[in-house]
Order: sequence, then structure tokens, then C-alpha cells
Amino acid sequence: MRKIIASEFVSLDGVMEEPNWTFQFNTDEQNQFKYEELKACDTLLVGRVTYEGFAAAWPKVKDTVAKGVVIPDDFADRMNNYPKYVVSTTLQEVSWNNSQLIKGDLVEEITKLKQMPGRDILVAGSCQLVNTLMQHDLIDEYRIMVFPIVVGEGKRLFNDHNARKILQHVETKTFRSGVTVLTYKPQR
Repeated sequence: MRKIIASEFVSLDGVMEEPNWTFQFNTDEQNQFKYEELKACDTLLVGRVTYEGFAAAWPKVKDTVAKGVVIPDDFADRMNNYPKYVVSTTLQEVSWNNSQLIKGDLVEEITKLKQMPGRDILVAGSCQLVNTLMQHDLIDEYRIMVFPIVVGEGKRLFNDHNARKILQHVETKTFRSGVTVLTYKPQR
């Protein structure tokens, strides 16, 4: 069965909303890490807000430099061409290449998606979706990329509606920028 991997950018104080504050810490080694992560998956799962942001930005990225940030050669191609599943109660249609709306029973639909053939499924951003998936024990791995900045306010990765969960530490990776990736799996 495919795994769902939630890969998130968070500040030291847990904020993940509007992560424009990450750009000042960008390095080639971080970009390579994100590229390897994307290559290991073949499907994207996102919520409405992340979908709208990605759909507005990624189709415009044609080369290896986006806003002055060097990205691996086919990163944008992968983002634009991978199957994308969008969880939303408000969107009626999706137009970004290879996108499909998930409507109906979320647990049932995500379980079906996990059972489809293919590589792992990557969730990026999508705070509300991550919290919902967590509540239903549908996330198989958490990759939390912690940036050395306190943002102060904004949506936090884990909200007050989550039940207590114990996660097992899998790996820690630190980049020259001071950004650290903490990888955890649910203790089941």
C-alpha cells in the first residue's frame, strides 16, 4: 500500500501559513532534498488553499530558476504533470493539469487512493487537510522542515482539535542554513 507523506515547512513557533519567510533560508542542498522527496512520490494530495497557490504558480515555472531560486531541472515538470488530488468542500472544478477533486467521504476516498498502484503520495502545505488526515490516522510519515525563525502568528501545523498522538522519530537532517528536517512516523 502506498504511504501518505506530509511534508511541511514550519517556523520554530509552529506556523506554516504563507511560508514566504522560507525563501531567505533557501539553499541548493534543501532544493535537492525536496527534489528527491518529489521524485520518490508520484502523486500530490493538497487542500484547496495550497492547490490554488500551486496552480497559480507552478504552470508559470518553465526553467530552473523561479524567483531567483535555483531548482532541479525537471522539478516544475513533475509538479505540473503529476496526478493531483484536491480535497475541497468549496471548489466545483479544478483546471491545473492532471488535477482531480476529491468529494464525498474523505476517509474512504483517501483509503482508495492509498490502495492504487504507484509510489507514495506527497502532501505539501494544506494545513486543514493534514490535521484532518491526522485525526483519521491516514498519514504514514511526517517530514517537518523547521526554519530558524519565529513568525509570531498564522496557522499552526497541529491544531487544538487533534487528539494526543505519539510519533516515532525516524531521522533528523540539518542543512547549512540552519533548517532542520525532522521525520516521524505514527506509533501504531
